[in-house]
Order: sequence, then C-alpha cells, then structure tokens
Amino acid sequence: MLQYASFVGFIRTILIIMMIWYGIKILSRLFAPYFMRFVVKKAEQKFGQQFNQQQNRQQPQQEEGETTIDKTPKQTKTSNNNVGEYVDYEEIE
Repeated sequence: MLQYASFVGFIRTILIIMMIWYGIKILSRLFAPYFMRFVVKKAEQKFGQQFNQQQNRQQPQQEEGETTIDKTPKQTKTSNNNVGEYVDYEEIE
C-alpha cells in the first residue's frame, strides 16, 4: 500500500521541528551558565589535584638549614688545538 504525503502533514512536521529547535535554544540559554559553572569547577579540581601531586613529588622533605643542589654543573668543553690557526683581523676604513 502506497502512502502519499499531505500538505497538512508536511506543515505539522515543519512546526514540530521548529518547536523542538526553539525549545532547545531557550533551554540552553537557561541551563548553559549552570552547566559551564559545573564544568569549570570540575576542571579546577582536576588541575588542583595534579598540581598538588606534582608539588609533593618534587619537594622531598628537608631539614631546616640543609642545602641541596639539584643541578649538576655541565662539563666544560676542552678546546681542540688541531682545529686550525687563529687569524687576527683589522677593520679597513
């Protein structure tokens, strides 16, 4: 059995789609600030936990007045005398 679309059914479908569209727009304007506040709060908690974990890992317990050096000095390069001779230059005016 073949069914044909009627003009009234078409208009009703368009109206339903428009009502749903505007309903979503209105509800999103009402609830978006609450949702964004919730998302920002969760992100802040997550970053705070990561920061605290990293701070605890980086700072070992030290006694007062104790000095520690975290960075070792780099090895200085020794000059290689086989590179060539040094040539002095003069400025020409």
